[in-house]
Amino acid sequence: MNIDNLSLDQMMGEEIELIPLMNEEDEKRNKKQPIPEILPILSLKNTVLFPSVVIPITAGRNQSIKLLEDAYKENRIVGVVTQKNSKIDIPEPKDIHKIGTVAKILKMLKMPDGNTTVILQGIKRFQWTEMLQTDPYFKASIIPVEEKKPGAKNKEYQATIESVKDMALRIVDVNPALPTEASMAINNIESSSFLINFVCSNLNLTIKEKQTLLEFDNLKDRATEILRLMGIELQKLELKNNIQSKVRQDLDQQQREYFLHQQMKTIQEELGGVSSETEIEDMRQRAKSKIWNEETKQHFDKEINRMMRLNPQMPEHSIQRNYLEFMLDLPWNEFTKDDFDLKKAQKILDRDHFGLEDIKERIIEYLAVLKLKGDMKSPIICLYGPPGVGKTSLGKSVAESLGRKYIRMSLGGLHDESEIRGHRKTYIGAMPGRILQSIKKAGSSNPVFILDEIDKMGSSNHGDPSSAMLEVLDPEQNFAFYDNYLEQGFDLSKVFFIATANNIADIPMPLRDRMEMVNIAGYTIEEKVEIAYKFLLPKQLKEHGLKKNDISLTKKELEFLVETYTRESGVRNLEQQIAKLVRSIAKKVAMEEVFESKLNSEYIREVLGPGRINDKYENNEVPGVVTGLAWTRVGGDILFIESILSKGKGNLTITGNLGNVMKESARIALEYIKAHAQELGIKEETFDNYNIHIHVPEGATPKDGPSAGITMLTSIVSSFTQRKVKANLAMTGEITLRGKVLGVGGIKEKILAAKRANIKEIILSEENRKDIAEIKAEYIKGLKFHYVTEMMDVLKIALLKQKVKGAKTL
Repeated sequence: MNIDNLSLDQMMGEEIELIPLMNEEDEKRNKKQPIPEILPILSLKNTVLFPSVVIPITAGRNQSIKLLEDAYKENRIVGVVTQKNSKIDIPEPKDIHKIGTVAKILKMLKMPDGNTTVILQGIKRFQWTEMLQTDPYFKASIIPVEEKKPGAKNKEYQATIESVKDMALRIVDVNPALPTEASMAINNIESSSFLINFVCSNLNLTIKEKQTLLEFDNLKDRATEILRLMGIELQKLELKNNIQSKVRQDLDQQQREYFLHQQMKTIQEELGGVSSETEIEDMRQRAKSKIWNEETKQHFDKEINRMMRLNPQMPEHSIQRNYLEFMLDLPWNEFTKDDFDLKKAQKILDRDHFGLEDIKERIIEYLAVLKLKGDMKSPIICLYGPPGVGKTSLGKSVAESLGRKYIRMSLGGLHDESEIRGHRKTYIGAMPGRILQSIKKAGSSNPVFILDEIDKMGSSNHGDPSSAMLEVLDPEQNFAFYDNYLEQGFDLSKVFFIATANNIADIPMPLRDRMEMVNIAGYTIEEKVEIAYKFLLPKQLKEHGLKKNDISLTKKELEFLVETYTRESGVRNLEQQIAKLVRSIAKKVAMEEVFESKLNSEYIREVLGPGRINDKYENNEVPGVVTGLAWTRVGGDILFIESILSKGKGNLTITGNLGNVMKESARIALEYIKAHAQELGIKEETFDNYNIHIHVPEGATPKDGPSAGITMLTSIVSSFTQRKVKANLAMTGEITLRGKVLGVGGIKEKILAAKRANIKEIILSEENRKDIAEIKAEYIKGLKFHYVTEMMDVLKIALLKQKVKGAKTL
């Protein structure tokens, strides 16, 4: 039996519409109706039928529909009982109550959905004694159960009836869900028994309570019990109305919104979503575990209270939620424990990087101080040098040796200040700066933070990010770094910042002043061979799926590879060349070809092609050609400065894509030579009869700087005197009109370039002696240094008395 739940007003409305209310005569006539001894039994799930009361019933099961159709064709009389458990869909006799109500089918309707709706009117109570049939529906033998009704002279009963009517009218008045016609209906009821049953049927009671009322044999007892239950119901309604009245009076706009939010929360939960209230409660729970100072805690509480007042449909709500989640995701005062095993740290640094002794020593010093002091402001180290020397990868090793989290942030091409400081959260799509985003991702307040390519930052109309970096990299300020999005100071003082750069000249001076500059120069040929042998070759074998014994490259072949196919300070290009060799073997292995695992120079040439590097020293058979040393952004290099004389009027021509400073060095050198022509053995009329042309090859490459001064001087003098330049000699130094030789920079890179070019002797300014002292002895093995202070000293060392073959007589 499938019975629809009907509310009180629906049932009462149906009652009023379907039939007129019974009077006592109708009730007596109804009870005199003959009742068969055997009746079909209709079980109801959630309805109790009382005598004389009319209710609608919807039957959905085939058995129930069959029962009603058969009864409607015969005498329209059925026995109606209530199930003990409404959840049972197919009841057995033991699942239904013994006491029920005999009912008459007043009307039966077929519904479009296949169900059958009937209107039943209770006649009198009955008790079934024996179940005679269970299929297709219940049939049982019954006996009528009469109700004991007190007489009209029983004053207590009459007073109870009047109380029931008054209480019913009060309930209708205080319950806005009941129609006003209900009061009229109650007033028009004449029969006391019908009044009792009518109220029992329509009062808001449980099925169990209604069944108990039906089983009362004495109407007086039933009336007393219903009066008690009505009193409880009336108190509930009055209390509910009082609360609603108070709430209605106190509701202002804010409380009204809150009430609507609660409804939205319920709707969202029904739809499977997460309500705003649930989110806020989760945030409060997460906030309890954060290590905040009092100021930050108060700020969070203020912001979360603001979120509670916002409508979840407003854009500001999502902005506020994102802001609070970011605050909760940041690792406030959450640190990883540092590992102070200095020997282990040294092993890690040595394992990952060959050479770089200065920076390794600096890191170990930092760890030692941190171990002894327990706490210190992290230093800001800037590693500068040519590409491919291991500046960035060094940060990973530092993080591993410390046991800290590792973050890398590339600053190349950054030109918007908000990338560092973030946007104000009032803007749609606002985001925090990349500094705090990276800290959040790391989940620690003391990571190793690599600021890669710090010299590549630019400025635009969106601000100058290098200026914003001043606060980040200043140990006196970054303990309260202010991000525009966070609007709170965040402590960066425990972060170990390591910046990297190729050219420190591109770093603004205020920013450079806040960092400890550590130079990582290029590698010597010997170092490159060791790096290739110990690191690069095993790495490439692993990445290409080969075994260690598949390829054998001796140090001799690796040296050939370095000298012939690479021209760099780092090892990035070298790794690419090794990768080509490894791929060629991987192809043979995959195609199951026969190959020789030991690679020689012939195989290297076959795979990589002819050698393309030509920066070796040439010869000194041509006057005016002198080898100079230069510094470039990718390391050191050698260059050849050429000069030649031609008949003319003493004009000076300079070519080779030179900058102003380099051109000035050439003019200074020429004027110095003119001033000291007699000492140099040059006739004065020579300057008037010959033009001099100075050229620096590789004209497509821009060149500038003062360090080629002594090289130009030597070249011009060699051309005027036709004297040979000393073989395997290179030089670098700035000149003055007084004849002084000044020191220059980039010495280590220039020395490495000289070694690559097979230079044996180098002329430097005396001021650069200290730079040579800082270079490891093995780096400069086989080199002879000449330290000079005067330009004449340069010429004495560089020029031989011997003239070149076929020398002109000037």
